[in-house]
Amino acid sequence: VQLQACGGGLVQAGGSLRLSCAASGRTFSGYGMGWFRQAPGNEREFVAAISWSRSNTYYADFVKGRFTISEDNAKNTMYLQMNSLKPEDTAVYYCAAHGRRYYDIYNYSVSGRYDYWGQGTEVTVSS
Repeated sequence: VQLQACGGGLVQAGGSLRLSCAASGRTFSGYGMGWFRQAPGNEREFVAAISWSRSNTYYADFVKGRFTISEDNAKNTMYLQMNSLKPEDTAVYYCAAHGRRYYDIYNYSVSGRYDYWGQGTEVTVSS
């Protein structure tokens, strides 16, 4: 599976962006999918994930109520709708996928669980 992330950019605080992650090579149906981010000088951190069954979504506490993860199986694309953006959301955002059947947020939140990564898309939120 090859992943291509896009949609980043510069936005003012309070604004919105929608990130996309297109999968190629094979359908990502049945894969767990996630978004992570990494700010300069920080470790990569979990943002959101959607389960392999598509029945569950998981969010980091700092994005709950502001970000929404979704996917369009027909387009083989995952999205991250980001609203009410804050300057602390500034980071490079990465999409990722894995082929294992996890059932809890812990496993979806660990970057080492993921086998495939996109190249990252940069989000900058100005104050």
